[in-house]
Amino acid sequence: MARLALAHMYVWDVIGDPDAVPRLRDLGIGAVALAAAYHSVRAGTPLHPRHRVVDASHAAMYLPVRQAAWGNRSLQPAPPAWLATPNSFGLAAQEVWRAGLPVYAWVALTHSSRLGQAAPHLTVRNAMGDRYAYALCPAHAEVVEYCVNLVREVVQLGQPQGLILEAAGPMGFEHGSHHEKTGGADYNEAQKQLLSLCFCDACEARYVSAGIDPGSLRAAVRAGIDGGATSTDVALGETLADQVAKVRGAIARELRRQVVAAAREQSPFLDIVLHASADRWATGPFATVAGGVEAEVDTLVANCWPEPGGSLANIAGLKGWRQDRRLAAYVLALPPKECRADVLQAELDAYAEAGVDEFHFHHVGLASRARLEAIGGALKSGRA
Repeated sequence: MARLALAHMYVWDVIGDPDAVPRLRDLGIGAVALAAAYHSVRAGTPLHPRHRVVDASHAAMYLPVRQAAWGNRSLQPAPPAWLATPNSFGLAAQEVWRAGLPVYAWVALTHSSRLGQAAPHLTVRNAMGDRYAYALCPAHAEVVEYCVNLVREVVQLGQPQGLILEAAGPMGFEHGSHHEKTGGADYNEAQKQLLSLCFCDACEARYVSAGIDPGSLRAAVRAGIDGGATSTDVALGETLADQVAKVRGAIARELRRQVVAAAREQSPFLDIVLHASADRWATGPFATVAGGVEAEVDTLVANCWPEPGGSLANIAGLKGWRQDRRLAAYVLALPPKECRADVLQAELDAYAEAGVDEFHFHHVGLASRARLEAIGGALKSGRA
């Protein structure tokens, strides 16, 4: 059975390059996800006729930021200062539609250094007291309100056929700052999970409501970090770990329930896609769905950036929560993955055999011609 191949792109990959979307369509790409609200990035544009690098210096919304919609809210998006139009999403979407492909609006919800720096009290605070400026914490009502209004505006103004939700839950230690310099600390996976647990005022209030003493929890987390814990569950102890995981999972569920409801209100038949993880300690772009999705989404997307073994484990974990939803693999077409059609083909075949219905490629606008050809070769030759 043929599976949908969806390509992620930035608006500047499409605007000014009339060949961008037809080039992808000819490779076998069946839909395009355009960033409608996204964090800062320095992006290569190797095939664009007018530029080779775009410096998106702050998180931005690529649709008009309407005063009537945002008013005096404490959190609101900014337009992109590096683009000439306030509706770059609309311009790029027209090019995609002209090529005969559907448009998905790609939205990063809780990842914004610009907003986190402006409102540090609404960001994730770890057990040591360190703030993550890029990480808005959805335990705060203001953050949820911002995410809901952002999605409402994207769907209403952009009129996409689909909506892709990234960071639909708390961000954590990883996937953070420009010029990341944390690798030498050699934190293991458990330490990163412990560093991702939030102790902002709103989260501490939730711990108290769940019968958890924040001070005792903080002490256990710090001991696990400094003691080189190899398991978050062991570091916290089974009972406390279960209690904390329930609190963290509830925060993500509440956010996506409200965001998805707002999207459905604007467009009842919108195809809604959720970047998700079955790991109950997951934070970042792929929010945890352990304990239940509890939102009317059509597709769950598994992170398939790791080597195939780890990616297959992510797919297997999500299968337990998919119910009647589609399952997609978020495939990395960029380094450090090899630039070879046969290697990519084998990877896609393995995902298809594991039950994946769709392939979502990150990120075709950043890909060289050779990498695009590898994608096309894999799609045309593989069993998937």
